[in-house]
Amino acid sequence: MKEDDPKNQPVVFVIDDEAPQRDALSSLFRSVGLQVEVFASAAQFLAHKRSDVASCLVLDVRLPDLSGLYFQAELAKANIHIPIVFMTGHGDIPMTVRAMKAGAVEFLTKPFRDQDMLDAVQAAIEQDRNRRKDASDVSRLKLSFDSLTAREQEIIGFVTSGLMNKQIASEMGVSEVTVKVHRGSVMRKMGATSFAELVRMAEALGVRGKPK
Repeated sequence: MKEDDPKNQPVVFVIDDEAPQRDALSSLFRSVGLQVEVFASAAQFLAHKRSDVASCLVLDVRLPDLSGLYFQAELAKANIHIPIVFMTGHGDIPMTVRAMKAGAVEFLTKPFRDQDMLDAVQAAIEQDRNRRKDASDVSRLKLSFDSLTAREQEIIGFVTSGLMNKQIASEMGVSEVTVKVHRGSVMRKMGATSFAELVRMAEALGVRGKPK
């Protein structure tokens, strides 16, 4: 997916019940070339079909339908991963700590400097880019892992547990030559150039230790 394609440009979602604030933020983000979509409520945001691109959410803490902090928790429960930049005119330290502990990128008190908001949004978008890349990498690894035979998948577990070929052969009831053949096939199919890389791939997939 090429990000220079207009359809793949990052999007900043803004949820604020005050129209002037939505308009001001929309103008700010568009002035630096960002795509923006604004909403007056969390319900509007949830009802909206979002593009599958890097994005972030600029969220007012006090909304008419629910608390922004509560909405942050609900997004996490719904497995909706989007970095959040909070803004509020009534912030306090406990509120800030709660938001940041729950994963917020920034917590800005109104009135905030335009540059502070832009910096926070750029950091949030970069965070989402990295998350999406990691998810894409794991998805590709999963496809490679699924292409392995049952024996080859078993080999990964033994190899990453630190067993030598001779020990693996004993565990599996096969010859050491057979283990070497399977191991070579695993490395090739997974695209691993070294044992250390294969171990990292196994960890990313959650394959740890010898099979039970």
